[in-house]
Parts: sequence; structure tokens; C-alpha cells
Amino acid sequence: MKIICCPVNGPRPLQEFRFGGEVRFMPDPGDSSDEQWADYVFNRSGEPGVKREWWYHIASGTWFVAERNTVTDEFVRTYLYEDQPADE
Repeated sequence: MKIICCPVNGPRPLQEFRFGGEVRFMPDPGDSSDEQWADYVFNRSGEPGVKREWWYHIASGTWFVAERNTVTDEFVRTYLYEDQPADE
């Protein structure tokens, strides 16, 4: 069984979570061009490695960030967005 460490509730089974996509920053709606919006909406980084992703813990209703190695499918660390590590 795959276990993910929820930053609020600790280690929990994968079945309690839902994937929310890669953490990306949205361009300013008032200052961005059509090309910038198209890039934000349609393009994703597909290269393998450690990715920052949104995950949702269904039982507690908590959204958090997980750093996951897409090659090995191992979770490096998890944290609440507002507790983002200083090295980011």
C-alpha cells in the first residue's frame, strides 16, 4: 500500500488523496498577452524529475504541496502552501 504523509494528519493511505496537478504560477490577468495565457492553460513541463504538485486529503479537506520524483514515484516531502520551505 502506498502511503503519503499529510502535513496535517501524518501518514495516510493513497486512497485518501486526490492529485491536483503541478504547482504553477498564474500570470496576471490584466497584464498578460493571449500567448502567455495559452502557455499557462495548455503547456506543462513533461521532463522527469522532482515536481511540486497539489494534493488534496479528502478526509480532512486539506490542500497541500507535495514534492514527488516522477521517475521513482517517491514523495520527497509534503507541506502546506503557506509553510513553503525557505529554499523555494
